[in-house]
Amino acid sequence: MATHAVALPRRRRRGNPWTSALTYGLALAVAGVCIVPVVYVILGGFRTAGQIAANPAGLPNPWVVDTYLRVISAGRFWQYVGNSTIVALGTTLGVVALGVCAAFALSRYRFRGREAVYTYFVLGLLFPAAAGILPLYLLLRDLNLDNTWWGVILPQIAYGLPLTIVILRPFLLAIPNELEDAAMIDGSTKLGFFWRILLPLSRPALVTVGVITFVSSWNAFLLPMLILNNQNLYTLPLGVQQFQGQYSSDTAAILAYTSLSMMPALLFFLFAERQIVGGLTGAVKG
Repeated sequence: MATHAVALPRRRRRGNPWTSALTYGLALAVAGVCIVPVVYVILGGFRTAGQIAANPAGLPNPWVVDTYLRVISAGRFWQYVGNSTIVALGTTLGVVALGVCAAFALSRYRFRGREAVYTYFVLGLLFPAAAGILPLYLLLRDLNLDNTWWGVILPQIAYGLPLTIVILRPFLLAIPNELEDAAMIDGSTKLGFFWRILLPLSRPALVTVGVITFVSSWNAFLLPMLILNNQNLYTLPLGVQQFQGQYSSDTAAILAYTSLSMMPALLFFLFAERQIVGGLTGAVKG
């Protein structure tokens, strides 16, 4: 008599509810630590100094828009925005262009010492920028680059290259060699393959390193403070410091100025959030 085996459905393993609760709790705690100060600064700009002094943790009541309008109409605010944009865009273009070229050579070419060169860039992540700020300032002064935008842009490019190469190289390595072989059969060169195929496929990673570099340059304070002495060249972080010194008693205005100074970088980051996740995921898989 024939017997028929009946396949029983497998039961899914349920995770430990305490582990899930702890994970979500930690995630919410980290999100709160990151989000609450930003929300406090933004809402603080809609209050008056008297409201903040009477109830520092309260909500705007009533909402005051004049503080933001007064900051926007300040004489040098838009000048500082333009300066920060020039420095951040210059740094981003330099880091992305040089980083993708270096990552291309370290991923698609085989030569002696390739891994040693890559390790050298990885070690650059361990070098604290503040440790070399004094020798860097002396070098820039000797090159007559102090008090210039180039004196800020070039060091920021150098500091941004290690992370850029670490993200881009695994991403470029993950692109199949068959694509390159097919391009060579069609008569393309290495540079043609790089320009027509590799760069379009690397768009998520390029956007990732671009956004990270832009936000980092926009928020940079130490290097611009040491290099720039002319107020006409000040970036927004230096403008915030100067504004805080002039209006130290007007807490609402300081919060409004601070929130406006961080808003472009925050919006830029949120706009490219999906591309950042895709770029980092591709780099990890590679």
